[in-house]
Amino acid sequence: MREEFRPYLQAIDAQLPAMRDAVLQLSQQNSGSYNAAGVRAVGEQMLQRFVPLGCRHEWIELPAAKLTAEDGSLRERAVGPALRLRQRPHAPLQVFLGGHLDTVFGPEHPFQHARIENDDTLHGPGVADLKGGLMVMWAALAALERSPWRERIGWEVLLNPDEEIGSAGSDPLLQQAARRNQFGLIYEPSFPDGGLASARKGSGNFDLVVHGRAAHAGRNPELGRNALRAAAEAIRAVDRLNGQRQGVTFNPGFVRGGGAPNVVPDLCVFKFNVRTREPEDAAWVTSQLQQIVQDISTDGIRIDVRGGFTRPPKVVDAGMQRLMDQIGDCGRQLGIHVQFSPTGGCCDGNNLAAHGLPNLDNLGVVGSDIHSDGERMRISSLSERAQVSALLLLRYASGDLSWS
Repeated sequence: MREEFRPYLQAIDAQLPAMRDAVLQLSQQNSGSYNAAGVRAVGEQMLQRFVPLGCRHEWIELPAAKLTAEDGSLRERAVGPALRLRQRPHAPLQVFLGGHLDTVFGPEHPFQHARIENDDTLHGPGVADLKGGLMVMWAALAALERSPWRERIGWEVLLNPDEEIGSAGSDPLLQQAARRNQFGLIYEPSFPDGGLASARKGSGNFDLVVHGRAAHAGRNPELGRNALRAAAEAIRAVDRLNGQRQGVTFNPGFVRGGGAPNVVPDLCVFKFNVRTREPEDAAWVTSQLQQIVQDISTDGIRIDVRGGFTRPPKVVDAGMQRLMDQIGDCGRQLGIHVQFSPTGGCCDGNNLAAHGLPNLDNLGVVGSDIHSDGERMRISSLSERAQVSALLLLRYASGDLSWS
């Protein structure tokens, strides 16, 4: 590693206690995806850190999220605004950095408080996914801004409020960023062993609203059309698709319907998730689902299909391989072994890749048990991971690396 980089990386180490405390504070603020005020509050805390870097910022209001309620109605729920920050938009090299403000833990969830568990562990909602990653991103950019090479590289940061619910509202912003930048860095948590993701599966969420016809269960059940029975057929048919196409999986995840047991139920809502490995898998899933709906929608049963694919599969192309090699080399220069492996999870990195932007997408802290009340992060990984990203940016800014 070039010696002139070392002071900027060492400064990150000196900030570790303050970074730990900042993550603790961020995680004490609830920012469930539908807690719009809480999401903005987390964004405001991050903005206070970015403003001294001299970047421009703007808050961007997003459309309400649409979701199917238990009664089958289509409802809207407000989400918080996105925060976009830009620095030197006319520099020769433009880099996108992203992270989300929301978590899976709403205000009603019992998991609300973060704590220092031991010298190297934080335990709390969102400490790894993704509030620790927000601090890693900020620290890397702060190191770049202290360097004498900063004018050669421009950056755009998007902190979005809806990643945990599919990024439907913020995807147009990701598409805009993909057109303006040469590559992207996303700060989702790494795997528990410190490894990073290579290929990612795509994801789709589907709702089947099954309509039947109510009737008295004793006097004239033959006049009814049982929506629960039809939904059960749909659930079995969807689940049987598992194993029929390599890499494609189906997870029936939610069902609600019926009421009084002496009434033939006329409504049932069934929701499921699909994971795909190749871009062409989506067409196969769609055709299979159409056939299932056609087979069940007979004799008074009607099924409304909602939802679809929100994140295409992310495959390793030449641009991504280049970033993988470069971040691996940065890790080696810092004495950190970086290993890549494919994963069934997905994130905004899928969206960016689909919009044509090569990116690496779990450059945040080393965490574990995300999306559960056991969520933890390794405190020392705050500075470790920030140094890896900072070194990559410093090498590009100084001319040690070139994207062209």
